[in-house]
Amino acid sequence: MVPLKDNNPTEITPYVTYGLIAANVLAFLYEASLPPQALNGFLHLAAVVPKELTLSFAGISVHQPVPEWATLITSQFLHGGFLHLVGNMLFLWVFGNNVEDKLGHFKYLLFYLSCGVLASLTQWYFSQNSNIPSLGASGAIAGVMGAYIFRFPNVEILGVVPLGIFFPTFRVPAYFFLGFWFLQQAFYGVATIEAPTNIGMEGGGIAYWAHAGGFIFGAILGLILGLFSDRSQEESF
Repeated sequence: MVPLKDNNPTEITPYVTYGLIAANVLAFLYEASLPPQALNGFLHLAAVVPKELTLSFAGISVHQPVPEWATLITSQFLHGGFLHLVGNMLFLWVFGNNVEDKLGHFKYLLFYLSCGVLASLTQWYFSQNSNIPSLGASGAIAGVMGAYIFRFPNVEILGVVPLGIFFPTFRVPAYFFLGFWFLQQAFYGVATIEAPTNIGMEGGGIAYWAHAGGFIFGAILGLILGLFSDRSQEESF
């Protein structure tokens, strides 16, 4: 299921959501400009490598110019392929503006990055010895969706189901669309708990635990940061 739009207007211009989309696109264009060997080196440097993160947590140097903890941020702006980028940005476009509208610009940026970090740590917990670089905005966007489902459970979502040459559309409440998505991620996470995974890389698996973890932490952080209080726009910055 792919979301196309929601019936949920905003009262502010979601500058942070637009900025995050632009940053992800620019980062992907930089990735695309690199030759294969340089790209592999860049991804290993800027993405989360679970085994190296485990070593750094133990106080063992991994001799990387970028501190391994910093990859919990940098990895959120990298993608393993064009479809991975487009899918993530579509979800962020549909759901991010309304969460930003309620949290305000600054809190929303803090919320988004924190969800991404916590999502990556969730995935790391289940793959601490993996050498596969983990990257993608999926965990942070899952956090946005986790906040959205609790703040706007009954908002109507227009979606589409790609079926070969057919693209039937549907309209369902947000709690159904996002609830089904979360249960799917949790189910696949349990099913692949023994398998090495990575965040959205087209050549490997999908980090379902990052998705599920981001969703849960998004709901929690949204509540802590005041998602349910209708503050005025002057508190946005």
